[in-house]
Amino acid sequence: MLTNKRLVMALSTAALVVSAPASAQTVLNVASGGSQNMVEYITDYLGPMFEKQNPGVKVRVTGTGPGDAGSQKILEKLEAQSAAGKEVWDLDVVVAAQKKTGEMVEKGLLANYRSEISTGKLVTRDTAKTALGVNVDGYVMPMFHSQTAIAYNPDVVSDPPTSYDELRAWTEKHPKAFGYNGIKNGMSGLAFVVGWMYAYSGDAATIQNGPYDPAKKAGWSKPLADLKDFNKNISFTPGNAGTLDMLNRGEIVMGPVWVDMFYSWQADGRVSPNLKLKLLSPGMPGQPYYYGTPTKAENKELAKKFIELATSPKVQAEGIVNKFNWYPGIDANHVEAALDKAVWKKLFTDVTPADLAAKGKPFPIAPYFDDIKEGYEKQVSN
Repeated sequence: MLTNKRLVMALSTAALVVSAPASAQTVLNVASGGSQNMVEYITDYLGPMFEKQNPGVKVRVTGTGPGDAGSQKILEKLEAQSAAGKEVWDLDVVVAAQKKTGEMVEKGLLANYRSEISTGKLVTRDTAKTALGVNVDGYVMPMFHSQTAIAYNPDVVSDPPTSYDELRAWTEKHPKAFGYNGIKNGMSGLAFVVGWMYAYSGDAATIQNGPYDPAKKAGWSKPLADLKDFNKNISFTPGNAGTLDMLNRGEIVMGPVWVDMFYSWQADGRVSPNLKLKLLSPGMPGQPYYYGTPTKAENKELAKKFIELATSPKVQAEGIVNKFNWYPGIDANHVEAALDKAVWKKLFTDVTPADLAAKGKPFPIAPYFDDIKEGYEKQVSN
């Protein structure tokens, strides 16, 4: 039986338990474009890590789909909230593709925050400053960089070409041994064509950064005619996967690939572990996905803290490089110390951080990109 004193204490304690509100929880809302594995990366890896470091915070992720279409949905949501005059928007962090991120910056939908996080100074590539011709400097942090390069079989090609000039000479001596998919059924082939235009158009910087001059394409007749001649000595592949399949079967010994796809296929045993990579001079394109925070995000400080964690050397090494074979969003030299030596050797021996800094290029601004595709169809395909 409880004494009066104990009874009073028990009742008081019970009253506290009943009347005490549940601990408040802050929700950090993240909208992620890109493939499902990018959403799962945040749901299963990055989000729980952030929650552990920030008790009382819950990371909630919404996937909007791959490509520009998925990122367009994020843009439209922010536009709608801006048009409605909302003082606070219900997205804190966005993960979006290059083109749509640039549009978000142009429309004033993203905050300038990079100088306010410690990892902002670890970014060195031009893609952190411009997104297909749009100045995004300060508004974005790259989540990762995908990159195209030339895969080759070193058992057959002991001295691979290092530039587009050397590749042209090589294909004349080795007809049909190089393969790519033209500009259809996969971006690896289109990226090769873009790199060709950077090499031979005479003004790669303008094609990458603008301003757009529709008259410029009139001067592309020679590089496109040379590309048509080049194609006479090559094999056409059915797409990104088709290039890797033909390499694995020995039907070709060299061709452009996405680096992350290449290493994933090697890890799965779908292509020979002997195949190697080369990034041609003067450069080949790749593309990042960006982290940004909306102008009127409800949890701005938490958003910056989340992006700071996501772009830290440890997370970039463990999450971006180890899990997905992507190149890091920050400069690779800052990631080396956090990577297993075998992983570093695999990913950065063939294509070094210096190669990426010097020869990893963005895709063209949208109107020049359209002009390149149109020129290929008219002058190269026919």
